[in-house]
Amino acid sequence: MDSIRLFKKATDTISTIFLYILLLALIVGMAKTLLDIRFIIFESLESGFNHMVTSVLTVFIVIDLFKAFVDYHENDRIKLTDITDATILIVLREIAVGLYSQELGSEFILSLSTLLLVLGIMRVLAVKYSPSKPHTPYIFVPEERQPIKADLKTIIDNFNPVYDNN
Repeated sequence: MDSIRLFKKATDTISTIFLYILLLALIVGMAKTLLDIRFIIFESLESGFNHMVTSVLTVFIVIDLFKAFVDYHENDRIKLTDITDATILIVLREIAVGLYSQELGSEFILSLSTLLLVLGIMRVLAVKYSPSKPHTPYIFVPEERQPIKADLKTIIDNFNPVYDNN
């Protein structure tokens, strides 16, 4: 058996197992979120809201990880945007939980905020320079004789896309 096919079969099997585990975690997380409604009804609103925010953000993290694994299973590649989205949600969850429980120091919140800023910049750059979007640079190709007064259409027509196959 070819080693590449063996590797592909093994990674497909492992990613399928992870998808089922994440699906189970998503179902359990949703059930936990619904059960956390009792904290709002029977306990204080502050405690119940803390539980709800934590549960909902955790479910969003699992959804994002699920999306990343589905994308990997279908396309055999991991998108940087999916991973940064999940990491941003994890950092936001930690900030929210820390703020509601009032257990985080200002230095830790500042460091998480800096991490969030870096992840946001990384996410924007990953979208802007995505390999799925071809970037076509434009160069100016002058005509032999150009009129002295050129309108906008003539100027735009002189720009031709150059495709780079690197």
